[in-house]
Amino acid sequence: MIQRRHLLATPALALAAPAFAQGYPTRPVRIIVPFPPGNMSDLIARVLTEEMQTRHNVQIVVDNRAGATGAIGVQAVTSAPPDGHTLLLTSNSPVAVNPAVTPNLPFDVLRDLVPMSLIGWTGFLIVVPPDLPANNLAELVALMRANPGRYIAANPGMGTAGHLTTEMFSRLARVPMEQVPYRGSAQALLDLSAGRVHFMIDAMTSAMPQVTGGRVKALAVLAQARSPILPNVPSMRESGVPEVVDFQSLAWAGLLGPAGTPPAITLYWNRVLNELLADPAFVRRLAQQNVEAAPPGGPERLADILRTDLARWQQLVRDANIRI
Repeated sequence: MIQRRHLLATPALALAAPAFAQGYPTRPVRIIVPFPPGNMSDLIARVLTEEMQTRHNVQIVVDNRAGATGAIGVQAVTSAPPDGHTLLLTSNSPVAVNPAVTPNLPFDVLRDLVPMSLIGWTGFLIVVPPDLPANNLAELVALMRANPGRYIAANPGMGTAGHLTTEMFSRLARVPMEQVPYRGSAQALLDLSAGRVHFMIDAMTSAMPQVTGGRVKALAVLAQARSPILPNVPSMRESGVPEVVDFQSLAWAGLLGPAGTPPAITLYWNRVLNELLADPAFVRRLAQQNVEAAPPGGPERLADILRTDLARWQQLVRDANIRI
């Protein structure tokens, strides 16, 4: 899994003053989000839209292109003219997870996309129905081991980070489970709250309203320390399950453009995002969406994270023989 210390690494380029993209943009910038509204990427895009209009008089149109685990939205960007007026704001699922598990995609994320900036990340939660007879992760694992095949896991879609993170948890905790894929988190969480499925690993951005509303029960955060957002939920180190004490996972979000985008435009977006990420007001706005802002950094930080994340998911796919 991508770890927090890797996300925090800040290269020297972040301190350099990039060349300004003269005359850009010449029209509204379309930011494609490869998910339905309400996803972490969509929430960030909405905040960015307001900030860019207010601070730079730049108009952004958010275009939600959900489907095929994000592949439809990604392809719309990789096939767009590389003039900086069509960009991709995405989490890691469509660009690092789905390509690892889905053969013959019509794009290569390392070849056909230009990373511009890491924006932030959110943690994952293990959530269950409120009436499930397990009040911590150790009790849940014991329940699953004692009743093999009875408890069913939901995920927000085949080839998503939730899907593969659940697969990795299953392997580490030695609790084989059937996974049911949904088209996004909303319906999966609804079925979880009703007890139609029994287990889900989901990002805080989508799971938190259900947790705070008492509709699902959070048993653990997939991190080495408790989250300040949910300080009463144990970390994996406190889970009481020895096999998963070192298990952690984050969902990150970043801005990318189509290959061939002029470097001045890449650096323009890196510069304005670094300005936002250094502003406490913008950091607070992201925190209100359960997203932790990344510290300012250069485009190569996102490129390195993308390569590393993709390689790790590809290794899991090979080890678990996962195919869609």
